[in-house]
Amino acid sequence: MSAWILLLSDMQQPHHYQQLIEVFNRCFKDTEKTILVAGDDEPYYCPAGQQQRYHRVVFAHGFYASALHEISHWCIAGKVRRHIFDYGYWYEPDGRNEQQQRQFERVERKPQALEWLFSLCAGVPFQVSVDNLSGIEVDRAAFTAAVKDQLITYYRSHIPTRAQQFAQALCRYYGNPWPSLTELTRLPTVNQN
Repeated sequence: MSAWILLLSDMQQPHHYQQLIEVFNRCFKDTEKTILVAGDDEPYYCPAGQQQRYHRVVFAHGFYASALHEISHWCIAGKVRRHIFDYGYWYEPDGRNEQQQRQFERVERKPQALEWLFSLCAGVPFQVSVDNLSGIEVDRAAFTAAVKDQLITYYRSHIPTRAQQFAQALCRYYGNPWPSLTELTRLPTVNQN
């Protein structure tokens, strides 16, 4: 089988990262001068510069979930931060202690709430990322509940504008309805497997 046929068969899968690139770029390439890019390694954000016309949201290894996560960070970052490499955010790598993990979860609650919304709109499963495999034992259920609470708070107050625009575009692309607040309150916070 040729590489072209394999690529076409991958693209016909219900959820392929290239679809996210298409939806994101349609939403933001012209208005925000920002594009989504499949990376080969770790994710990052790179503002436009002399060598690059567009700001770039680069997600890891062509993973669909990584793209949703990186888009969620971009949707939260303010205008000033979107002109700084990786938004100038703090990040403590894997192996965090209890205090560092609490800080990570406090910071990650908002982007992961948007990632959950994007997952619902695209019709794909969502699982929080505690991103601390070699650190302390993490209470995944408690963090999931905190992320769910943040998503409900967004619904009751205000979903960030770019996040809402992207989420609605995902609903249209995949033919899914906009999630209701009632549906959100019924989301499980423990793994149902």
